Amino acid sequence: MRALTYLIASTIDGFVAGPDGGDPSGPDGFWPVSPDYLAHLVAHYPETLPVMAHEPLGVTGPWQHFDTVLEGRGSYQVGLDAGVTNAYPHLRHVVFSRTLGASTDPGVEVTADDPVATVRRLKAEEGGGLWLVGGGTLAAALADEIDRLVVKVGPVTVGDGIPLLGRGAAFEPRAWRLADHAVAGDTVVLTYERATA
Repeated sequence: MRALTYLIASTIDGFVAGPDGGDPSGPDGFWPVSPDYLAHLVAHYPETLPVMAHEPLGVTGPWQHFDTVLEGRGSYQVGLDAGVTNAYPHLRHVVFSRTLGASTDPGVEVTADDPVATVRRLKAEEGGGLWLVGGGTLAAALADEIDRLVVKVGPVTVGDGIPLLGRGAAFEPRAWRLADHAVAGDTVVLTYERATA
């Protein structure tokens, strides 16, 4: 069975994007992209770097964890607004949207299907891990399907924005077990596995 990992950058106060949902690591973003942070991603999660970063950072396969990336409409729109139709052509790329229609990029699958049913089907298929890149709304919808959380906690607070599980997520406590941790400069990378009873 394939696992679903929500690997996401978060502020200390728990936000994955600002109030406008823009790219926190983009040119106008607030996320601190330090050399140590980039080196950690290159060494441990190279497939999560967008294709535009591969050549400058010397990133090549084989990929370590994932062969599929899952993305919500808002998160995908950030790339579209920047003129990028597929930041992850090296992965199977599935975008959940009821409004987008078919993608102009043949490497991107747009689906209006139920996210939970889709993820359960994907988990049953052969292949590598599933990576949930964002956003928070999709993460909230898939909260019961997330097997692993990898939260890259950066040295910044913002006060408001889109929380880890999106705005308006239901109060549903879930237990997690710390499986690993790493320090990449001022960023702490926390890996949690879903706790079993």
